[in-house]
Amino acid sequence: MKQSCARLLASLLCFAAARLAADGGPGGALVLQTDFGTKDGAVAAMKGVAVGIDPRLRIYDLSHENTPYNVWEAAYRLKQTAPYWPAGTVFVSVVDPGVGTARASVVLRTKTGQYFVGPDNGTWTLVAEDLGIDGVRRIDETTNRRPGSEKSYTFHGRDVYVFTGARLASGMITFEQVGPLLEPRVVSLPYQRAVGDAAGVTGAIPLLDFHFGNVWTNISDDLFAGMKPEYGQKFLVVIRHENREMYRGTMPYVRTFGDVPEGTPLLYINSLLNVAFALNMGNFSQKFGLSAGGDWSATVTRAP
Repeated sequence: MKQSCARLLASLLCFAAARLAADGGPGGALVLQTDFGTKDGAVAAMKGVAVGIDPRLRIYDLSHENTPYNVWEAAYRLKQTAPYWPAGTVFVSVVDPGVGTARASVVLRTKTGQYFVGPDNGTWTLVAEDLGIDGVRRIDETTNRRPGSEKSYTFHGRDVYVFTGARLASGMITFEQVGPLLEPRVVSLPYQRAVGDAAGVTGAIPLLDFHFGNVWTNISDDLFAGMKPEYGQKFLVVIRHENREMYRGTMPYVRTFGDVPEGTPLLYINSLLNVAFALNMGNFSQKFGLSAGGDWSATVTRAP
């Protein structure tokens, strides 16, 4: 009898642990992204709110050095990182040029079990596409807002988003308690989808590997493989901004930067398994005056 009770208790504890892992739960993971920088106290204030809700929360920084007001960049940073975090992780993303306006404040739950808390301003474009939408709820600020902050209209990251995200990650509230259920869709930013055939491929330039100046595209290695590329083969790369040509040049397809002489352009497959362009030991985007976003695109064809 004692052994049966012990087995039952162990099973219940395992079930509870699994639920906590899936739904956040005490000590859950909270990942923060903003465009605030770290020179003042804004990020620390957000973390203070989270710790005040549950000191056991594990709080991580995605980035606080995003380009100010650049919602597209925030969307791509989430795409870049979210798939590597387990179910139950709560992301709070605050790149919010419309703070205090009528844009909706929501929590998105993906089909992979992560939660995304913040303004519905396009930030969720890519994670919604890649991870799928399991549900979207509007944050009810009558219950999910930091007490005493009702007169504050310009710091929803502290007063609404991290407050709600921390309560969700800690298990203090469930997804259902966030607020009313909305239609299963989010605001989507326009961009060039990757397309191609054996003759060539075209895609967006969603982001720069800004520290090194490499130019990343959304052209997958599988799509590029349709051109049957071989290492060392040269390709013509044309980069456009709003249909205006900004760069045209040939470069070899190589495994890594050191396969070409220093200062030489190259085409490679980056860490997200997408086509990218770089200068070995140089800054490709800076040298040629290139940037990134939904209105930047690249086309790759065989060199003549």
